[in-house]
Amino acid sequence: MTNQVKEIFSGDAPAPAALAAKVRTLSPSMTRSMQRVAEAVADDPAGCAALTVTGLAELTGTSEATVVRTARLLGYPGYRDLRLALAGLAAHQESGRAPAITTDIAVDDPIADVVAKLAYDEQQTLADTAAGLDTVQLGAAVAAASTARRIDIYGVGASSLVGMDLAQKLLRIGLIAHAHADPHLAVTNAVQLRSGDVAIAITHSGSTGDVIEPLRVAFDRGATTIAITGRPDGPVSQYADHVLTTSTARESELRPAAMSSRTSQLLVVDCLFIGVAQRTYESAAPALAASYEALAHRHSPRTR
Repeated sequence: MTNQVKEIFSGDAPAPAALAAKVRTLSPSMTRSMQRVAEAVADDPAGCAALTVTGLAELTGTSEATVVRTARLLGYPGYRDLRLALAGLAAHQESGRAPAITTDIAVDDPIADVVAKLAYDEQQTLADTAAGLDTVQLGAAVAAASTARRIDIYGVGASSLVGMDLAQKLLRIGLIAHAHADPHLAVTNAVQLRSGDVAIAITHSGSTGDVIEPLRVAFDRGATTIAITGRPDGPVSQYADHVLTTSTARESELRPAAMSSRTSQLLVVDCLFIGVAQRTYESAAPALAASYEALAHRHSPRTR
């Protein structure tokens, strides 16, 4: 890799391996013309790397300004920097990556095909989330949760299930954590938070009002706020001290966003939990052992 490329990738611009993941994450929030540019560079990085800004604009039926705006939205100072990343991504793909398969599930698909498509989809979603997750933001969220007096978690629908999963994990290592799916109770509890507490909002869209409202209240009360979202530019980020971005598989008729988003949310939640468990190991290990012991008899065969 040339020094020039190393210099670009050492900054805020995403590395080649993370580019495709970022395109998939941000594409739904782009204008249609910007989506065409983003989809073109994700589908054919080698071909687009060979194009000038004018050539890519002509290929996608957009303007040079749209191409440059798309490059900047993806995290690059300009189109020249995006071209270098595309060249790196193309080289990465040519080094032996398995060819992508379509994940569209049809009504008449055999169950074996459904299993294969979902497995591939889940793997890609996890890889995209890991590639795009900001570890600096994650570290800050871990630090805040590790010393929190209390942790409140907000989510509705499928995101509420992820919130309950996180709350249960944190309780098992001795932290005070509660998940709130009822928006009224969420706000009622958020009012009680203060500096030293942590509030976590989980929303794929980044615009779920029933999740944003309690996070806003917690933010106003001085709690450290964390957003786990697939739309880092969404309204929820306005009230988040730390944003953890998730990726999702492409939504389809038989697989709505609620299903695909849950996979990436669970990965982020697990990363957050493990980080907290590491930082609080001296107290977490005994608490976890005690919870295992307390529940062990419920998982043993009963004698008659």
